[in-house]
Amino acid sequence: MTQTERRAYLIQELLKEQPGYAGLEIPEDEDGQKRLLRSLFNIRMPRPVGQEFLAVQDAYLQEETQRKGITDFADLQPVQEGIYLWQGDITTLRCDAIVNAANSQMLGCFVPCHGCIDNAIHTFAGVQLRLACAELMQQQGHEEETGKAKITPAFNLPCRYVLHTVGPIVGGLLTKKDKDLLASCYRSCLELAEQNQIKSIAFCCISTGEFHFPNEKAAEIAIQTVTEYKERTDSKIEVIFNVFKETDLNIYRKLLGAN
Repeated sequence: MTQTERRAYLIQELLKEQPGYAGLEIPEDEDGQKRLLRSLFNIRMPRPVGQEFLAVQDAYLQEETQRKGITDFADLQPVQEGIYLWQGDITTLRCDAIVNAANSQMLGCFVPCHGCIDNAIHTFAGVQLRLACAELMQQQGHEEETGKAKITPAFNLPCRYVLHTVGPIVGGLLTKKDKDLLASCYRSCLELAEQNQIKSIAFCCISTGEFHFPNEKAAEIAIQTVTEYKERTDSKIEVIFNVFKETDLNIYRKLLGAN
Protein backbone atom coordinates (compact mmCIF):
# COMPACT_ATOMS: atom_id res chain seq x y z
CA MET A 1 0.00 0.00 0.00
CA THR A 2 1.06 3.56 -0.67
CA GLN A 3 0.84 6.23 2.04
CA THR A 4 -2.28 7.57 0.33
CA GLU A 5 -3.90 4.14 0.38
CA ARG A 6 -2.92 3.58 4.01
CA ARG A 7 -4.35 6.95 5.01
CA ALA A 8 -7.63 6.23 3.21
CA TYR A 9 -7.90 2.80 4.86
CA LEU A 10 -7.24 4.20 8.34
CA ILE A 11 -9.76 7.01 7.90
CA GLN A 12 -12.45 4.57 6.74
CA GLU A 13 -11.78 2.15 9.62
CA LEU A 14 -11.82 4.89 12.24
CA LEU A 15 -15.01 6.38 10.81
CA LYS A 16 -16.69 2.98 11.19
CA GLU A 17 -16.11 3.32 14.95
CA GLN A 18 -17.83 6.73 14.96
CA PRO A 19 -21.48 6.29 13.85
CA GLY A 20 -22.08 9.99 14.50
CA TYR A 21 -19.81 10.82 11.58
CA ALA A 22 -21.58 8.59 9.05
CA GLY A 23 -21.67 10.34 5.71
CA LEU A 24 -18.81 12.67 6.59
CA GLU A 25 -17.21 14.01 3.43
CA ILE A 26 -13.53 13.07 3.28
CA PRO A 27 -11.31 15.90 1.99
CA GLU A 28 -9.69 15.32 -1.40
CA ASP A 29 -6.45 17.14 -0.54
CA GLU A 30 -3.61 15.47 1.36
CA ASP A 31 -3.42 18.08 4.16
CA GLY A 32 -7.15 17.84 4.77
CA GLN A 33 -6.98 14.05 4.95
CA LYS A 34 -4.05 14.22 7.38
CA ARG A 35 -5.95 16.59 9.65
CA LEU A 36 -9.01 14.35 9.55
CA LEU A 37 -6.95 11.26 10.34
CA ARG A 38 -5.19 12.97 13.23
CA SER A 39 -8.54 14.18 14.56
CA LEU A 40 -9.93 10.63 14.44
CA PHE A 41 -6.86 9.33 16.27
CA ASN A 42 -7.28 12.07 18.87
CA ILE A 43 -10.93 11.39 19.71
CA ARG A 44 -10.66 7.59 19.68
CA MET A 45 -11.30 6.06 23.11
CA PRO A 46 -8.82 3.46 24.41
CA ARG A 47 -10.06 0.16 23.09
CA PRO A 48 -8.44 -2.85 21.39
CA VAL A 49 -8.09 -2.87 17.62
CA GLY A 50 -7.43 -5.56 15.04
CA GLN A 51 -4.01 -6.64 13.83
CA GLU A 52 -4.68 -5.54 10.25
CA PHE A 53 -5.44 -2.01 11.40
CA LEU A 54 -2.30 -1.94 13.54
CA ALA A 55 -0.12 -3.18 10.69
CA VAL A 56 -1.37 -0.45 8.35
CA GLN A 57 -1.28 2.23 11.06
CA ASP A 58 2.26 1.32 12.14
CA ALA A 59 3.55 1.39 8.56
CA TYR A 60 1.83 4.72 7.95
CA LEU A 61 3.07 6.45 11.11
CA GLN A 62 6.63 5.20 10.77
CA GLU A 63 6.76 6.43 7.17
CA GLU A 64 5.36 9.84 8.20
CA THR A 65 8.05 10.18 10.86
CA GLN A 66 10.76 9.15 8.39
CA ARG A 67 9.52 11.86 6.02
CA LYS A 68 9.66 14.49 8.76
CA GLY A 69 13.26 13.46 9.42
CA ILE A 70 14.62 11.60 12.43
CA THR A 71 17.32 13.14 14.62
CA ASP A 72 19.62 10.63 16.31
CA PHE A 73 20.74 11.51 19.83
CA ALA A 74 24.19 10.14 18.96
CA ASP A 75 24.63 13.01 16.49
CA LEU A 76 24.02 15.73 19.11
CA GLN A 77 26.83 17.64 20.82
CA PRO A 78 26.68 18.24 24.60
CA VAL A 79 26.61 21.80 25.94
CA GLN A 80 27.84 20.49 29.31
CA GLU A 81 29.01 17.05 30.35
CA GLY A 82 26.03 14.73 29.94
CA ILE A 83 23.64 17.59 29.09
CA TYR A 84 22.34 18.52 25.63
CA LEU A 85 20.10 21.23 24.20
CA TRP A 86 18.09 20.44 21.07
CA GLN A 87 15.40 22.40 19.26
CA GLY A 88 12.99 20.26 17.29
CA ASP A 89 9.98 17.96 17.20
CA ILE A 90 10.41 15.52 20.08
CA THR A 91 8.41 12.88 18.20
CA THR A 92 11.29 12.66 15.69
CA LEU A 93 14.10 12.16 18.24
CA ARG A 94 15.79 8.77 18.45
CA CYS A 95 17.00 8.24 22.01
CA ASP A 96 16.12 5.86 24.84
CA ALA A 97 13.18 7.85 26.23
CA ILE A 98 11.26 11.08 25.77
CA VAL A 99 9.14 12.80 28.40
CA ASN A 100 5.50 13.62 27.77
CA ALA A 101 3.78 16.48 29.60
CA ALA A 102 0.60 14.56 30.41
CA ASN A 103 -2.65 15.46 32.14
CA SER A 104 -3.95 13.71 35.23
CA GLN A 105 -6.12 11.32 33.18
CA MET A 106 -2.93 10.14 31.45
CA LEU A 107 -4.86 9.25 28.29
CA GLY A 108 -3.48 11.87 25.95
CA CYS A 109 -5.16 14.93 24.48
CA PHE A 110 -8.64 14.35 23.03
CA VAL A 111 -8.88 17.77 21.33
CA PRO A 112 -8.62 17.24 17.55
CA CYS A 113 -5.28 18.46 16.17
CA HIS A 114 -4.45 20.37 19.35
CA GLY A 115 -0.95 21.85 19.42
CA CYS A 116 0.17 20.39 22.76
CA ILE A 117 2.99 17.87 23.04
CA ASP A 118 0.63 15.31 24.60
CA ASN A 119 -1.43 15.36 21.41
CA ALA A 120 1.61 15.00 19.14
CA ILE A 121 3.14 12.13 21.09
CA HIS A 122 -0.09 10.13 21.22
CA THR A 123 -0.81 10.81 17.54
CA PHE A 124 2.53 9.59 16.21
CA ALA A 125 2.98 6.76 18.72
CA GLY A 126 -0.32 5.26 17.53
CA VAL A 127 -3.52 4.09 19.22
CA GLN A 128 -1.55 1.53 21.27
CA LEU A 129 -0.20 4.29 23.52
CA ARG A 130 -3.61 5.45 24.77
CA LEU A 131 -4.57 1.83 25.43
CA ALA A 132 -1.33 1.22 27.37
CA CYS A 133 -1.93 4.36 29.45
CA ALA A 134 -5.54 3.35 30.12
CA GLU A 135 -4.38 -0.02 31.41
CA LEU A 136 -1.92 1.68 33.76
CA MET A 137 -4.64 3.98 35.06
CA GLN A 138 -7.05 1.09 35.54
CA GLN A 139 -4.45 -0.77 37.59
CA GLN A 140 -3.75 2.36 39.64
CA GLY A 141 -7.43 3.09 40.26
CA HIS A 142 -7.09 6.88 40.42
CA GLU A 143 -5.82 9.81 38.42
CA GLU A 144 -2.08 10.42 38.22
CA GLU A 145 -0.67 12.66 40.93
CA THR A 146 1.20 15.82 39.96
CA GLY A 147 4.94 15.34 40.13
CA LYS A 148 4.93 11.56 39.61
CA ALA A 149 5.83 9.61 36.46
CA LYS A 150 4.81 6.50 34.52
CA ILE A 151 6.58 4.63 31.73
CA THR A 152 5.21 3.00 28.57
CA PRO A 153 6.67 1.67 25.34
CA ALA A 154 6.96 4.30 22.59
CA PHE A 155 5.35 2.09 19.93
CA ASN A 156 5.80 3.91 16.59
CA LEU A 157 8.05 6.72 17.82
CA PRO A 158 11.80 6.51 17.12
CA CYS A 159 12.58 6.41 20.86
CA ARG A 160 12.13 3.26 22.96
CA TYR A 161 10.04 4.57 25.85
CA VAL A 162 7.76 7.45 26.81
CA LEU A 163 7.81 8.73 30.38
CA HIS A 164 4.57 10.51 31.26
CA THR A 165 4.54 13.12 34.01
CA VAL A 166 1.85 15.54 35.17
CA GLY A 167 3.20 19.01 35.84
CA PRO A 168 1.61 21.67 38.06
CA ILE A 169 -1.00 23.99 36.58
CA VAL A 170 -0.31 27.60 37.51
CA GLY A 171 -3.57 29.48 38.07
CA GLY A 172 -2.22 32.76 39.40
CA LEU A 173 0.95 33.79 41.19
CA LEU A 174 3.68 31.17 41.16
CA THR A 175 3.92 29.40 44.54
CA LYS A 176 6.60 27.35 46.29
CA LYS A 177 4.34 24.32 45.89
CA ASP A 178 4.26 24.86 42.11
CA LYS A 179 8.05 24.98 42.01
CA ASP A 180 8.46 21.91 44.22
CA LEU A 181 5.99 19.91 42.13
CA LEU A 182 7.76 20.81 38.89
CA ALA A 183 11.10 19.74 40.38
CA SER A 184 9.43 16.49 41.44
CA CYS A 185 8.42 15.84 37.81
CA TYR A 186 12.06 15.93 36.71
CA ARG A 187 13.29 13.82 39.65
CA SER A 188 10.53 11.24 39.19
CA CYS A 189 11.35 10.86 35.51
CA LEU A 190 15.08 10.51 36.17
CA GLU A 191 14.52 7.92 38.90
CA LEU A 192 12.11 5.94 36.74
CA ALA A 193 14.49 6.13 33.80
CA GLU A 194 17.37 4.75 35.85
CA GLN A 195 15.18 1.93 37.17
CA ASN A 196 14.58 0.93 33.55
CA GLN A 197 18.24 1.14 32.46
CA ILE A 198 17.54 4.17 30.28
CA LYS A 199 20.77 5.86 29.22
CA SER A 200 19.39 8.93 27.41
CA ILE A 201 16.26 10.94 28.16
CA ALA A 202 14.77 13.99 26.43
CA PHE A 203 12.74 16.41 28.54
CA CYS A 204 10.16 18.71 27.00
CA CYS A 205 9.38 22.04 28.70
CA ILE A 206 7.05 20.56 31.33
CA SER A 207 4.15 22.75 32.53
CA THR A 208 4.90 25.70 30.26
CA GLY A 209 2.37 26.66 27.59
CA GLU A 210 -1.04 25.19 28.43
CA PHE A 211 -0.17 24.85 32.15
CA HIS A 212 1.06 28.48 32.38
CA PHE A 213 4.30 27.91 34.29
CA PRO A 214 6.61 30.87 33.54
CA ASN A 215 9.12 29.68 30.94
CA GLU A 216 12.32 31.07 32.47
CA LYS A 217 11.56 29.84 35.99
CA ALA A 218 10.57 26.42 34.58
CA ALA A 219 13.91 26.19 32.76
CA GLU A 220 15.83 27.19 35.90
CA ILE A 221 14.09 24.46 37.89
CA ALA A 222 14.63 21.89 35.15
CA ILE A 223 18.37 22.54 34.89
CA GLN A 224 18.89 22.81 38.65
CA THR A 225 16.97 19.60 39.38
CA VAL A 226 18.78 17.59 36.70
CA THR A 227 22.19 18.93 37.74
CA GLU A 228 21.57 18.23 41.42
CA TYR A 229 20.28 14.74 40.66
CA LYS A 230 23.31 13.85 38.55
CA GLU A 231 25.70 15.17 41.20
CA ARG A 232 23.90 13.52 44.12
CA THR A 233 23.56 10.09 42.49
CA ASP A 234 26.69 10.21 40.31
CA SER A 235 24.33 9.30 37.47
CA LYS A 236 25.73 8.94 33.97
CA ILE A 237 22.34 9.37 32.30
CA GLU A 238 22.47 11.67 29.26
CA VAL A 239 19.85 14.44 29.45
CA ILE A 240 18.51 16.33 26.44
CA PHE A 241 16.55 19.51 27.06
CA ASN A 242 14.19 19.64 24.11
CA VAL A 243 12.69 22.98 23.11
CA PHE A 244 10.37 23.80 20.26
CA LYS A 245 9.94 27.57 20.49
CA GLU A 246 12.71 30.09 19.88
CA THR A 247 11.84 31.73 23.22
CA ASP A 248 12.70 28.58 25.16
CA LEU A 249 15.82 27.97 23.08
CA ASN A 250 17.16 31.40 24.05
CA ILE A 251 16.32 30.85 27.72
CA TYR A 252 18.10 27.50 27.89
CA ARG A 253 21.08 28.80 25.92
CA LYS A 254 21.52 31.59 28.44
CA LEU A 255 21.12 29.36 31.48
CA LEU A 256 23.36 26.59 30.15
CA GLY A 257 25.99 28.96 28.78
CA ALA A 258 25.53 27.47 25.31
CA ASN A 259 26.54 29.33 22.15
